[in-house]
Amino acid sequence: MFQLIAAALLACGCVSLAEVADWPPADSYVPKISCHQSDAAERCEEIRAAWTGLYADAIAGGIESQRKVSFCLSTGCNKGIVVEPVLGCAWRQVIAASRNPQINDTDRANIERYCGPRALDEAGRKAASDRSQTWLTLLGVTP
Repeated sequence: MFQLIAAALLACGCVSLAEVADWPPADSYVPKISCHQSDAAERCEEIRAAWTGLYADAIAGGIESQRKVSFCLSTGCNKGIVVEPVLGCAWRQVIAASRNPQINDTDRANIERYCGPRALDEAGRKAASDRSQTWLTLLGVTP
């Protein structure tokens, strides 16, 4: 039923896709373990303290925040964030597809490093691609 209502609201232009879609909350990426279990507890605490703002800026289109979010989802940022390699790759694909003039060679190299066959299997790359397409739509980026 919700899908029919959402489709009707989108069709009439009453709401945008971003208003209907559901970005996961920032805290869903924060592990329940204490930063004291990290080898770099101070850095873990710093990333957790900054995470909500970074994530909000990333979903608003901020490329620097998208880079940091993708890095933390790929690496865990000293156990400050849950490691989600597929989502980290998806954010890197969003960056690459955004046509932002700040995109650089490091962004392009990170696609291979975090999305390539040494990082993700074929199913993981497909899932990341699907997710990035959804996020690009939410961000208003068209191919």
